[in-house]
Amino acid sequence: MEELIAKRYIKALKQSSDAQTMQNMTVVFSALAESFNDAKFMQIIDNPMVTKEEKAEILLAAVKPAESESINSLIKLLVEKNRTSIIPALAEGMRKDTADTSKTYAGVVYSDSDLDAKVIQDLSSGLSKKFDSNISLNFIKDNFNGIKVDVEDLGVEINFSKTRINNQIIEHIIKAI
Repeated sequence: MEELIAKRYIKALKQSSDAQTMQNMTVVFSALAESFNDAKFMQIIDNPMVTKEEKAEILLAAVKPAESESINSLIKLLVEKNRTSIIPALAEGMRKDTADTSKTYAGVVYSDSDLDAKVIQDLSSGLSKKFDSNISLNFIKDNFNGIKVDVEDLGVEINFSKTRINNQIIEHIIKAI
């Protein structure tokens, strides 16, 4: 539900802002969304005894370094409509929209064995060409028996499982006999 509401705000922001402004807003709202992971911060924001004006002051103080009137207006509107809880969804939606606009995506490579940086770079450049985008990949050592590449924002998941390849080889040999 929050994502749907956030999409409406993002659509309105896109209509009134250029790409650079949207990127700047994405950075600010991503940093603000991190505050929502703090339990003490959430106690203050969710507390019914804290007035809307006090909530607005807290949130505006957090985004003051951005010096953006549009960000301040959006924060005031969210507080006025009791929609401060959508700020994390708003930040995520803005991040995805900015990635789609700039065609820049981040992905993860999982494997149980260490991969050379050149292999990861080759995977990244190959996927970038395939999807006509700029894709950067990070390596995470995992217990996955093979290699798994996941670019969530593009909806791409590629995996090469050693056990699956072994099973396919065995099936192929059996069929050949």
